[in-house]
Amino acid sequence: MREQEIGALERVRLRITCPDGLGIVASVAQFLATEGANIVQSDQYSLDPSGGQFFMRIVFECAHAASRLEDMRHRFDRIAKTYDMNVQCSLVAQKKRIGIFVTKEDHCLLELLWLWQAGDLDADIAVVVSNHDTLRHCVAPMGIPFVHIPINDKEAAERQQLAVLETHGVHTVVLARYMQIVSPTFVAQYPQQMINIHHSFLPAFVGGNPYRQALDRGVKMIGATAHYVTNVLDEGPIIEQDVQRVTHRDDLEALKRIGKHVERTVLARAVQWHLDDRVLVVGNKTVVFR
Repeated sequence: MREQEIGALERVRLRITCPDGLGIVASVAQFLATEGANIVQSDQYSLDPSGGQFFMRIVFECAHAASRLEDMRHRFDRIAKTYDMNVQCSLVAQKKRIGIFVTKEDHCLLELLWLWQAGDLDADIAVVVSNHDTLRHCVAPMGIPFVHIPINDKEAAERQQLAVLETHGVHTVVLARYMQIVSPTFVAQYPQQMINIHHSFLPAFVGGNPYRQALDRGVKMIGATAHYVTNVLDEGPIIEQDVQRVTHRDDLEALKRIGKHVERTVLARAVQWHLDDRVLVVGNKTVVFR
């Protein structure tokens, strides 16, 4: 459920990662109480209470949070240093700006556009970028900029793409069945801020043509995986996965048709959780507070 602004109060999301230990939750709660902040949602998880990593996501509300947030951060530094915390804080009202990359497949793009149009995607879709002009007609009625950048020279094309993202103030990149491998230089600009949908239940059938691989293997389930993009193909931290049963009667086209439904729902959930700051990365895994 998305957090909404109530009255004159402003809501803030606080995410914390640190070594587990005694007093973390109490110290954070006491600090917020001292600041006149009311906790409206709290989730926490420990990899190992006897010394593993500790993860916490809190949503709190207080008066004039936007103008006070920087000072609150400074006052929280003492607690952060005590517990060796990595702290991320953001205003709920400040929507993230996303850029969507597509090729020719429209199902993942359309799912995101429908959610955004319905007010169920808590973000601003700043731009859609494609290496083909095929899907412009899907985007134009929404009033969202569509930028066509052909991939003739990959390095030059990526420079243009990055310039477009910077111009539109993009925070998060979504590869909505964008059928190109992005370079390490590109990935480095959006660490843990670039989400890809892979049309298989990873780690099975990595790389190209996963539905053909699945058909040849005779699987009884096909799936999709949304993950953060890293320099290793299809091996970034997984955010969300789902599967759908299939049978020996389903040919390649049937697998693709069934898979499209799974792909678009998995990607949409992953993007929504990312936008709501529900995902914390630990190594090559994630903790997702749903």
